[in-house]
Amino acid sequence: MTLAMTWQEWVQHDALGLAECVRRGDVSPAELAAQAAAGAARINPVVHAVVEVFNDVVADPLQDGMDPAGPFAGVPFFMKDLGPTLKGRLQEMGSLMMRGNRATADTFLTSQIRRAGLNIIGRTTTPEFGVCSSAENPAVYVTRNPWNPEYTSYGSSAGTAVALAAGVLPLSHATDGGGSIRIPAGANGNIGLKPSRGVFSIAPAASDLTGLVSTQGCQSRTVRDTAAFVDHCRGGAPGEFMPYWMPAEPYSELIRRDPPRLRIALSHEWGDFRAVPHFVAELERVGRFLEGLGHQVDWALPEVDFRAAFDAQTTCYISNFAQTISNLLAPRGLARPPSDLVEPINIKIWEMGLNTSFTERARMQAVFNTTSRAFGQFFEDWDIILTPITALPTPKLGAVEYLTTSDNASVLDWFANLWCNFAYTPLTNLCGMPGISMPMATQPNGLPLGIHAQAKQANDGMLLQLAAQIERAMGGQWNGGRLPQVHVCHNDEYSARLEV
Repeated sequence: MTLAMTWQEWVQHDALGLAECVRRGDVSPAELAAQAAAGAARINPVVHAVVEVFNDVVADPLQDGMDPAGPFAGVPFFMKDLGPTLKGRLQEMGSLMMRGNRATADTFLTSQIRRAGLNIIGRTTTPEFGVCSSAENPAVYVTRNPWNPEYTSYGSSAGTAVALAAGVLPLSHATDGGGSIRIPAGANGNIGLKPSRGVFSIAPAASDLTGLVSTQGCQSRTVRDTAAFVDHCRGGAPGEFMPYWMPAEPYSELIRRDPPRLRIALSHEWGDFRAVPHFVAELERVGRFLEGLGHQVDWALPEVDFRAAFDAQTTCYISNFAQTISNLLAPRGLARPPSDLVEPINIKIWEMGLNTSFTERARMQAVFNTTSRAFGQFFEDWDIILTPITALPTPKLGAVEYLTTSDNASVLDWFANLWCNFAYTPLTNLCGMPGISMPMATQPNGLPLGIHAQAKQANDGMLLQLAAQIERAMGGQWNGGRLPQVHVCHNDEYSARLEV
């Protein structure tokens, strides 16, 4: 098969760059789709990032209603196999129970993505129902980190993170209920923005009011791609329970200017949770770098009852996921999740969450309120708070304590163990604030380490503006210009060398 570009040429373009190639007539959307499909086939045997490529849409990019006049002009795009649905396409949510599940309609965000000119050509991997932190069940698939396939890619936006890092395509869909955009972006070397509440719609079957902590988004390799994705895919559908806000200026314009001098707080001590010394050193190094860009940087922390906040977040997850699973059982005529088709921790979450009382949810909401108010007060004095993306190094595959295949008898203990590593991202969801992971640091095991910036609600533009300033200061060389072990640019023998 003859491709439109060499792989070296391919990865030099971000999504907007590829769109410009289309507008110049250098390449067609069908040729871009064919190249992305070839990239998926090239890396998938080793890292398993892509569940399915839609060959009919690769051949005919207009088949499902993509608007080639949109700003992305037919650039290929993957949808995480969870969240927004695609009419007539499978959505199996990383679960054996959902095998063969086919959507009957597009969601509102799907239509927005196609209107923006993104050509949805396939599905990327996710843990079962997006619950755990690694897409790692051998009965379904095991998604590996392209920087070293012995390690997890994290989750739940696992396949998206890996496909981007390995050069398959420059922009892809992701979702975030507690860090699922930002954590895999951080461990795979991508940019991952979790936007504020009221940016991306989850209509028509749900709303921000019902989801409360989960949001849609993307991962990318350049700040301008993320900015353009938000600009062109945001907005509410008819009948939303809350207004969907718009910024004073499109982010694509805003990021062309450096931000004003920002007050940036550094922290890694969140209640009972601490980062390992190497991560603290990397955070300090980034702080000095930001001082060099003219920002005020110091150590500071919101006055939050972190233990209460994580307990409330756990209650939210357990009760939300229980209802999600129940909603999937009923149409299948099932009274409970089958033990041979649903992973053990998810069954325990369902069992425990069904008994959540209104009183427990009311207490949870009260803690959400006090936590959000504390962060809000903190952001009266600080513009941004900066942490590592995780507290601990990315583990090798098989770290069962993070998996929903775990035999842990206690759901609460299982969640408590997650917080030891993933402490820095979930409260962003609780408060409806924006957070972004930027690939600015390195772990001792050689994997990337994201640096995580959070700001007050609706200050998404400030985070993108800072990220763009950093990107320019580094000459566009995120990850120090390094490429992962598994990458489309490596020669044809790489897959045999890296077979695991």
